[in-house]
Parts: sequence; structure tokens; C-alpha cells
Amino acid sequence: MNDILSEIKKNGATFTPNRLADYLSKKILSTIDPSLSSFTVLDPACGDGSLLSAICKLGGAKITSLIGYDTNEEYLKDARLSMQTIDFENKSNFICKDFLTVYPNVTNFYMDNIKNEFADIVIANPPYVRTQVLGTTKAKQLARDFNLTGRVDLYYPFFMAMTNALKKGGILGVITSNRYISTKSGSDIRKYLLDNYEIIEIIDLGDTKLFDAAVLPAIFIGKKKETRTLTPKVGKYMSIYETDKGDKSKIESSLNDIYNVLESDKPGNYLVNEQKYTLRIGLLKHPADKKGIWQMSDDKENKWIEAIDAHTAFRIKDKFKVRVGIKSCADNVFISQLWDKEGCKIEEELLCPMISQENIEEWTIDKDSMLHVLYPHYSKNGKRQVFDIEKFPSAFHYLQKHREQLEGRNYLMKAGRKWYEYWVPQNPDYWKMPKVVFPDISVRPRFCFDESGAIVNGNCYWMCAQNEGERSLLLLIEGVSNSSVMIKYHDLCFNNKLYSGRRRYLAQYIEQYPIPSPELESSKQIMALVEKLNNSSDACEKESLASEIDNLVKISFGVTDCQDT
Repeated sequence: MNDILSEIKKNGATFTPNRLADYLSKKILSTIDPSLSSFTVLDPACGDGSLLSAICKLGGAKITSLIGYDTNEEYLKDARLSMQTIDFENKSNFICKDFLTVYPNVTNFYMDNIKNEFADIVIANPPYVRTQVLGTTKAKQLARDFNLTGRVDLYYPFFMAMTNALKKGGILGVITSNRYISTKSGSDIRKYLLDNYEIIEIIDLGDTKLFDAAVLPAIFIGKKKETRTLTPKVGKYMSIYETDKGDKSKIESSLNDIYNVLESDKPGNYLVNEQKYTLRIGLLKHPADKKGIWQMSDDKENKWIEAIDAHTAFRIKDKFKVRVGIKSCADNVFISQLWDKEGCKIEEELLCPMISQENIEEWTIDKDSMLHVLYPHYSKNGKRQVFDIEKFPSAFHYLQKHREQLEGRNYLMKAGRKWYEYWVPQNPDYWKMPKVVFPDISVRPRFCFDESGAIVNGNCYWMCAQNEGERSLLLLIEGVSNSSVMIKYHDLCFNNKLYSGRRRYLAQYIEQYPIPSPELESSKQIMALVEKLNNSSDACEKESLASEIDNLVKISFGVTDCQDT
């Protein structure tokens, strides 16, 4: 059993549950051209055949041919058996090959001499394997073969290869991770899908845990364009996530399962087995360049966003660089609670306090719980340097014990760096400057002000002020970023949540945050109150100040309704 689980993890295989297979099949069949008397179905990574079996049961006699690919012969044996049980054995053809080698990328698959298009329907749940697991060699090869840039997930080339096998006007229904919808690394595939498909519907299944996988899934349903020059149509979207714990909205209905909620086709809050979920429905929005994040919002929400934008003086990226914290790629070596207890008295010059996500509360950093990090970098004439570690005998002796692990960081060694350096050390000059720090992952916004000179861990992001004017702007940014206005804006514009309502506060999102004019009287009050809150140790006073700041942010943006979405 352990060998099977290991193989599934390695190859990214996650078999589709029957209910999800049925749901996707119904969606596809409701979209197919009703004038078609027969059609061919393809699953390029069919596993045990659950998707093919589901669509055959629902499609019946109209399905005259189906083809399934997989690299695992044992999975294909199960798929063949499933076809026997529904009397589709003679219509099916299962091939033990890597589909990506059979249908490699074609730069212009609309050329008349391309004869690979044969499928009327492609239904798929391709393997999900990220660059780190694929390995550098395989990832680079796929990037070259499919003309992809940046971080490559295995389902990206699957999207392209499936398109090459699909007839013009054919329907693609596929389950993947939802990451491509809202991350910078998904920009290439977003543009590809807009170029090649009329998007019918995107269904973000969020944290519903509909099948046993670490990723949050989404369904893409699209019709392959007759020509790439067609203007992208606006598709429908649905998303379903656990409702934020503070949400007091009424319950639309209590239903048996998630599928009943999805099939209700009515937005609102639903109770499923004592868990509250929010279903959102609207039209998909995408920027003109086709590479930007797909926005999922309805007409009312779009007007609210427009009101925010109309009162925006600048975006954070216009004034500050949002940086990630330090990354050593060997935290077990560089971070410890036990520096003095292991007979290892590291020189004080190399030990620095460090802010990490577990130290950050709402508006406040718990400095008593901060760890210390061995930080071998310093600044000279504004440029980052690395200490000669041999001049620090205790630190050198300690690091020598871990030298094999540290030299095993091949990417660092290939870059010509010293074996005890950090991979991402940042500029040591910036640590002593006033800064706003916030964790990458959080249910609620936790933007905090720090002037202690502490280093920031790689599970957080930060921005620093280099003069008094920028310090004041940081106070305004802290107040706005912690507000209910920005919670709603973040959810509508970036739609990137993890399980249990945890949001991603990535630099690519935060740098897009709108900020009102600092010259407004309400903005000046925000800065003054944030300064007061940051210096307060009284919990009741801080709660009162936070509420007052929240109201001022609404005034600054000219909005009143900021109920969490």
C-alpha cells in the first residue's frame, strides 16, 4: 500500500470520486451541440476510468468512441474492467503512453495541415505535479516543448496537448488545481485559454475537500474556438468556500452535500453537515492583456470595486517594494530557540531577532515569542556583504557541523555564493528602517508596524520606509490593509483562498492594494489613530481604535457596505 501511495504522490495521480465525475459529465453534456448524433470522448490521463465511465453512463448511445491514455498499466486494467460493466468495451481504446509525448505542442494548431484533432469531448483530471517534484530537467523540457515560462505545473502542458486533440467547436471539461486562476505563474495558461476557448464556466471548488488531494480544485469548461481571432466571451463562474467565521449572513438552505449546493445555482450561504459554505455566482472578468488575474464578481460587486478605484490615489507598488522575508533553505541550521543550551554561544554580532508569522497578531507583533536567527550578512556602503565566518569561531564551529547540508544547496553553490550564505538574504540596511510586516497566509489581515530592527522570516512579506514621509504612508497603508474594505477588495479581485478561509497575502496581490489620498482629512486621522494604536498596550483601547480606523477607511473610499464576501 505504501508503494502505491508513493507512486500516486510522485505522479500526481488523484482519482476522481464518482459524484464529482457525474457532476462534470452532466456539465459537459449539457453544453455539447445537441445536433451531434455521435461523438468521440478522450481522457488523456484516465487512471481507473472513473470520468470516462461517468460520461458514458450519462451520454449513452451517442458516445460511439472513447479513448483513454495513462502511463500506468495497472490503472488501465481497472479502466477496461469498468467499461465492461457498462457494455462499452467494444467502443473503448486504452493506450499505455504519456499523452504529452503523443500530442506535443503545436504552435498554430489552426493550420489546415494539422490532422490531430479527433475528439468532440475531452474530459480530464490530469496529474498535478509542481516544478519542485517534476525535477529541473523535466520541468525545463516541458517549458521548451510547450513554450511556457516561469514555474511549470504539469497540468499546464496537459491543457495545451488536450487542445491539440480537440476538434474546433469541441468541449473541454477538466478538473485542475485552481492556482492558475489567480497566481502570477498562471499568466501564460490564462492567456492560452482565452486565446483558444470560449470560456463557458469556471467552477472554483475551493476548500470543499471533494476529493483527497492537497490542492484546491477548479473545473474549467470551454468550447474550442473556430479561430483564435474571436474576441473572448465572458463566461460564468461559480465559487464555493467555507464561510468566514465572522459572517452573520442568513442561511439560504440546509442541504445534504456540496453537489446539491452547486446544482441549486443560487448564490448565498448554505449549511452542509453543520458546516457553512458561501456560493458565489457571476461573470468572469479578465484584463485586456489576457494574462492578468481572472476576477470573479457580479454587477453589484463590480460597481463597488469601481467606487474604490475612483477614490484611489495610488497603489502600494507605486510607492513601495513589497519584499519577501529571508530564505535560507536550511532553517533547521540558522533558526533555533536553543542557541545557549546546546553549548553553542554564537557571537552576538551574528544573532538577530526575527519576526515570523507565528509572532504576528492583529495589529501587533509579540516580541516576547520571537526567535533569533544566525544571519551572516551585513551592509557596507549600501551594499550587502557576507561576513568572513572564520573570524567568528563559535559560529564557524557550529556551521561546520552542518556544512554538508549547507553545501547541498546546489543552486546557491552554482551561483558562486559562500556555503553559509542565505539564498534570499535581502539588504541588511533595510532591517533597521520602519516597516510594515504581514504573514503570507492568514484568515484575517495582520499588517503590523515594526521599528525594532528585527529581520523578517520567509513566511512573511514586508515593506520599509526610507524617510519620514514614507513612514507616514506606511501608517496609512497599515490602517487600510487591516480594514474590512480591503478584506472585501482582496477577495473580489484576487480570489485566492486556502482551506478554512485562510487567505494568501502574496506580494503580487498586496502591491495592487488601492490607497486613498493621504491629503484627505480622513486619511490623516487614520495615520494618527494607527500610530496611537501601535503604541497602545490596552486591549479595549486597541479594539476601539481599530473600529474607528475601519470607519475612516470606508469614508476615505466613499463606501459603506463592506460585509465580507
